[in-house]
This record gives sequence, structure tokens and C-alpha cells, in this order.
Amino acid sequence: MNIRLITTAHQIHVDSDTVLVLGYFDGLHLGHQELFKKARQMADEKGLKVALLTFPESPKLAFVRYRPELLLHLQSPEDRFQKLKELGVDELFLIDFTTDFASKTAKEFVEQYVKALRARVLIAGFDYSFGSDKNNVSHLATYFDGQVEVIPPVLDQGEKISSTRIRQDVIKGRVKEAARLLGHPLSSRGIVVHGDARGRTIGYPTANLAPIDRTYLPSDGVYVVDVDFKGHTYRGMASVGKNITFDGKELRFEVNLFDFSGDIYGHTLTVHWLDKIREMIKFDSIPQLVAQLEEDEVVARKWTKD
Repeated sequence: MNIRLITTAHQIHVDSDTVLVLGYFDGLHLGHQELFKKARQMADEKGLKVALLTFPESPKLAFVRYRPELLLHLQSPEDRFQKLKELGVDELFLIDFTTDFASKTAKEFVEQYVKALRARVLIAGFDYSFGSDKNNVSHLATYFDGQVEVIPPVLDQGEKISSTRIRQDVIKGRVKEAARLLGHPLSSRGIVVHGDARGRTIGYPTANLAPIDRTYLPSDGVYVVDVDFKGHTYRGMASVGKNITFDGKELRFEVNLFDFSGDIYGHTLTVHWLDKIREMIKFDSIPQLVAQLEEDEVVARKWTKD
């Protein structure tokens, strides 16, 4: 997959006609995946390439009052690009959603960008909108003389699968539900840094992680996780919270890897969130904490997807 950063339509160069997918796609959940399956199918049938024009950050940044969470994602850029490659995208064009870009009318967008991308087929979700004149997806055919495919919502339990729904699941700690809707577990990367080193004194050494991506962390609690490190995947348990038993004041992201020992400071770990075990609890004594951790470990080791 070719990845290109552009600022104007003049920088777009493709060597063949395309099936062009339109949208933002944070998380690439099961609903999004239907668009790319359709795009890949049509490209193979017609001898075309699959192209995607999208944005590295949320378009909301150009329209609403800034909030820090607007810069958070469900996937790191690396994970997003890898998933797009797996979904069959050949050409990925990334453009910042600036005031200049937002000012393009629907007609200008099609004339400048869609034509530059040599689109013969357009594929978009049912809720796609475009242009400063706020056209919805039904208007694509007004400006584009090729084939337009609108993908209906993918429903789960009578409700559409959406990035907003998944974000709410993550924020509330429902990581197993988020994984089901994403089609894969939510992941977080962090560099192992020095902490208080209390865990090793009670038999549960933890790697303290400093997150390196602007991705959502689940709510405070203890979780079952799988951890990738040096080509191996270890089962473990992770905690997010302020370590209230020891009157902690700072948010901590820590993981205990099962069947592993050694100092790994400076290394990057990828944590895959599988399920929540419990909320954070303030214990009255160290023995109570250790007893709970032993129970947590049993749960985490026995956990299976089904």
C-alpha cells in the first residue's frame, strides 16, 4: 500500500483508475470493514485499484471548540495503516482537514479531488457528508458521473456499529464489547519506564508504561490483557488508575506479564485489552491486596474469548 501525505489536489498522482472510498474511519470497525470489502470486490471485478482519501485527525477539529479527546484515536496510525492494507487498500492519501479544505463546495471537491484520483466508482457510508454546502451521500451522483455505492449501516443488537459507540464502550471499561464491534481487541502501546517498584516486593512485578500514542485508554480498573514483546505474546493483567491502596495521586498504566521475568526498561510493549476483571479497590492491608491479585491472576489465565 502506498501512503502519501498531500496538502492540495495537485499533489495527487495515480497511475490507474480507482474505486475511491470516502470517509474518516476511526477504528476501522466491522461497519467500516463492509465498505472496504465492497471496494476490494468491485476493484477486482473491474481491474481497478482501491484508493482512500481520508484524514489523519478528526474533521471535528475544524468545526468545534477544542477538547483534548478530539486528538485521541481508537487506533494508532501504524495499526490503522496495517489494517487498511489488510482490507485491500492500494493507494492511501492523507490530507489535513483544514479550513481551506473545509471551504470546498461539493462540486469543487468532486472536480478537484475525485477526478484527480481517477475514480470510476465511489464508495461511502450511509451517513457520509461532503462539501461546505453540506451535501449528504445521496448527492454524490449529482456531481459524479461514475458509479456510486452507498453502504447501509451494519447493525448490532438493533443499533448501528459506530466509532462513537465503541469509544463509549472503551471509556466505560467495556473492552470486550469494544473488541467485538471492532473485530479485534483495542490496543495501546507504551514505553516501560521506572515507577515505584512496589510490585516486585509483593510478588507481582509490573511494567510501568508511558503511553506513546494518542489512543484511548479504558477506564480505571484491572483488565485481562495480551502483551506483545519481542515477537512473543504473553498473557497478563493490566491496571489503569491511581494506585489508591498506596494513596497514589497520578494516573498509572501498569502491566504484569505472566511467565516472564527480567528488566525491560526502555522497551515498547503493545497491550491488547481483552476484558475487565474488576474496578480499582482500596485495600486495608498488603495481604488483602496480594490475595486479590492472586484471584485476578486466576481469572486472567483462564480467560478465553468465548
